[in-house]
Formats: sequence, structure tokens, C-alpha cells
Amino acid sequence: MPRSQLAPGVEVVTVEGRGLAVRTADGDFLQVRTGDADRTALLARLTGTTTAPDPETDRLVSAFEDAGYLAPEPAPATWPAARRRILLLGDPVLTDPLAHALHTAGADPRPGTPPEPDRAPDAAAVVWCLDGPVPEGLWDTADQLPRHGTAWLRCHREGWHAYVEPLAADTGDVTAAHVRARRLAATPAHRELAAYWSGPRTTGAPVHLTGPAAALLTALLTDDLTRWATDAPDRGGLPARRRLRRVDLRTLTVTEHPVLPVPAVAPYPTDAG
Repeated sequence: MPRSQLAPGVEVVTVEGRGLAVRTADGDFLQVRTGDADRTALLARLTGTTTAPDPETDRLVSAFEDAGYLAPEPAPATWPAARRRILLLGDPVLTDPLAHALHTAGADPRPGTPPEPDRAPDAAAVVWCLDGPVPEGLWDTADQLPRHGTAWLRCHREGWHAYVEPLAADTGDVTAAHVRARRLAATPAHRELAAYWSGPRTTGAPVHLTGPAAALLTALLTDDLTRWATDAPDRGGLPARRRLRRVDLRTLTVTEHPVLPVPAVAPYPTDAG
């Protein structure tokens, strides 16, 4: 009997006088025309409590499957051994919970020191998390990691906003330098933003990452690394390798922004004319 359990976020409700309706994962309600099918049998199939065959029920279950409302076969992907070693750099307020989450997911996270990313001999991926802005040039060397077969993921905080940059695993992926260039190009306050990054900055009372905020950033980073390690397909509107996420640490709101690599500038011709 094929799978028939509803996908996470999809629910069926009985509406008085109107029969069944499905609430999609996006929050939309759609009416279910059950025809001659037994509603009780259908609901039992959709909850996975029975696999009893019935032509009319089978027809409706197939319609749910075609619409993408059924859960995939339960076959959780294990973390491949070749991608288990993850090097963690940065501030403990982020790297400590991230190490715990990655270990639970099946990875082998190890702490590192800043000089290591240029070689990272035994790491399949390097993750660098900062509880503050990125100093000028800090990530320049690490941006070369994808060229040597090492995945590269990073996040940092600017005031009450945190940025989770796209994971880079191939030479054509988005690096930290690309993100900085795209952000400068996207704002009329590019001089001010560049000055903010380079410092110095006058600050008042410090911003402290709360436990829920650190947990959210940890979840986003762990999901990105797990999907990369297991070659899981993208979900959502933007491809993971082309997605910059901004997290409002006051409301824990996540917004996604498309970001593309910046093409190399052609060299200036030495023999003009």
C-alpha cells in the first residue's frame, strides 16, 4: 500500500454542512470532494492508522499525493561520513549551541582558531559565527575554501539584526565578499554602511543575544549544513545557495533576500590604443 499520511503542516478538518476541507502548509483552505468515498476511512488513511484498500479511498489518496499533501516515505538521511567533520570558529554564544545541534544531527563539530580556515585539512565544512560586525578582511582567506573542496558557511550580528549568509560549496557560489558587495550596491547609504563595517563605532548599552535568538540562528545554520551534507532538495522560494537571511533579533522574524555572485572585474588593458 503506498504512503498516505498527511505531510507536516497539512491538516483536514470537517466543516459542518460542507464536508471535508484541507488546510495546506501555506494556510489555504481547499474543499475536498469525497464523492462516494467513506470519510471515516479516508481520514484513517490520511492519519496513517490504516492501510485498508478501497477503490474510492485510493482515488482520493492519490489526489492528495498528486497535490503534494502527503508525507514522503520515512527514510531519514544519515550524515555522510565524508562530510561529518565541521570546523567551528567564532563566538561561543553561537558556536556552543551550534556544536550541540550539529552533534545531535550526526556531524562531528570541532572548535578551531582563525588561522585554520586557509587550510582546514580535515574539515568538510567551516562555519564562522560572529556576535558583531565582520571586521574588514577577516573572511577574505576563508572565502577561498570552496575552491579547495571545503564548504563555507557564516553568520554575524549587526546591532539587532543577524545575517545568515548562503553556504558556499563550489567555486560559483556566493562568498562573504560577494554579500558585502551586493549589500553596498543595494543601499543608498553605502558610504555609511561601509563606515559602519570598518569602524570605529560608538555604542551604548550592549546587545545581548537571548537564548531563543541563539537557538533560531543555530537552527538555521544546522538546517543549511544538514541539507548540504545529505544533498537534500531546497525548500521555500529561494535556492539555499542564493539566499541571504536577515533575522530581527527583537521579534525573531526571518526575511530572505536573493543574492548572486559578483562577476570578476575585467583587468584594465595595459596596451590601450
